[in-house]
Amino acid sequence: MSGAVPRSHSAGLTLHGVNILSMARHLTIAAAQMGPVQKEHTREQVVVRLIALLQQAHRMGAELVVFPELALTTFFPRWFVDDISEADHWYERSMPNAATQPLFDEAKRLGVGFCLGYATIDEAGRRWNVQTLVERDGSIVATYKKTHIPGHEHHEPDRPFQHAERYYFEPSPEGFGVWRAFDSLVGMMICNDRRWPETYREMGLQGVEVILCGYNTPIHYVPDPSQDILQGFHNALVMQAGAYQNGTWVVGVAKGGVEEGVDSLGQSMIVAPSGQIVAQTLTTDDEVIVARCDLDWCSRYKNTLFDFERYRRPEVYSRITGQRGAVLPD
Repeated sequence: MSGAVPRSHSAGLTLHGVNILSMARHLTIAAAQMGPVQKEHTREQVVVRLIALLQQAHRMGAELVVFPELALTTFFPRWFVDDISEADHWYERSMPNAATQPLFDEAKRLGVGFCLGYATIDEAGRRWNVQTLVERDGSIVATYKKTHIPGHEHHEPDRPFQHAERYYFEPSPEGFGVWRAFDSLVGMMICNDRRWPETYREMGLQGVEVILCGYNTPIHYVPDPSQDILQGFHNALVMQAGAYQNGTWVVGVAKGGVEEGVDSLGQSMIVAPSGQIVAQTLTTDDEVIVARCDLDWCSRYKNTLFDFERYRRPEVYSRITGQRGAVLPD
């Protein structure tokens, strides 16, 4: 495991004899990337790995640890079943539960918060791809449901592997929230959400300072293989742009490596409000990176170039919410 803790951009500066560094708000965040979780791996085995990553992050000074999308299981939408109830064992019925309680207990003991991605079935039987944010005292802040569901709804047997997320999950009707947690303003997104500019702007309009994102991204994109070589570039592009255009930190965390024969992207990263990558993983295995995030850095962008109140023109953006697909001019 490796990590990088960048120096603050305000390090060493003083104002009226007071060190600015001591005045600024900081949150030390860890991206806890995971290597593959194979089909035969149990939740208990996975939780042991998560606890090891949590402990490593704590030793590196982390106050908040971000885990990947669907961290507790293999990425099961790569298989199609005719009867969806055959897939029920991949979903959680509650959180925490017997398998994950040790993670919650250890996090509370260490005084470290975390964000965990997993699949869940609610009391009404609806299926969601979610992330749960947990504060340093062990309390649950919020659970976010994935909004932009990619892939397909029906079996496509000619594919080398399925991407049947639209069969296994509903899209969230709730949209993007921002919560007061970790002495900051925190939002969440999951995987494909990161590719859509509306995701960041919805949270940006709520003053977000930290966006947490878990993802599983296969290197091979079946509908257009010409994009395969660009997976890493596109991953960084969207998160850097979203961070810069909304003056926010973005933490993207992968479950990478070869899982059930499917090679997935690593390149977990922590992106500053400037759009710069301040820490990035070097492997596709279990690996921790850490950054001490200056939360007040956000205001340098929110109060200047991206001062929404001063410069936004919502009266001319009606197409963004008024139509879904492209409508060509006459």
